[in-house]
Amino acid sequence: MRYSIIAVGKMRPSPEKDLFEHFACRLRPPPEMKEVEEKRSLSSNELKQREAELLLGAVPDGAQVVALDEVGKSLSSTEFSQRLGRWRDEGVRDVALLIGGANGLDDQVRQKADLVLSLGAMTWPHMVVRALVCEQLYRAEAILSGHPYHRA
Repeated sequence: MRYSIIAVGKMRPSPEKDLFEHFACRLRPPPEMKEVEEKRSLSSNELKQREAELLLGAVPDGAQVVALDEVGKSLSSTEFSQRLGRWRDEGVRDVALLIGGANGLDDQVRQKADLVLSLGAMTWPHMVVRALVCEQLYRAEAILSGHPYHRA
């Protein structure tokens, strides 16, 4: 299965980028990072709507869409891996994980998502979320393959 992490904003060289790359290179194939950005000065609501268009426009055709959102469903790592495993077994080729900007996700992204997922009640910096998502993808693959990385 191929993963696309589609996020608002540009990741610059940083410890967060290093951590993302640390886990990305462990996945086969590595996830594709697609970064979208609106440079025009827009109101918060207009910006959220435009970012939604950019995020959804970058989703590969036929992909299952996972929207990362604070109001989403909290899953354990094992539950997340089971969801990915079920999609894999159903023949899903692509999974796109969407990370919004500082204003969050527009409703249209949540409505088009196959899964709205929360990383918990805490607010995380958007660049850290990229690394967390990549680590959870690696952990899910380890769980599914019986690799000892995940010790629950």
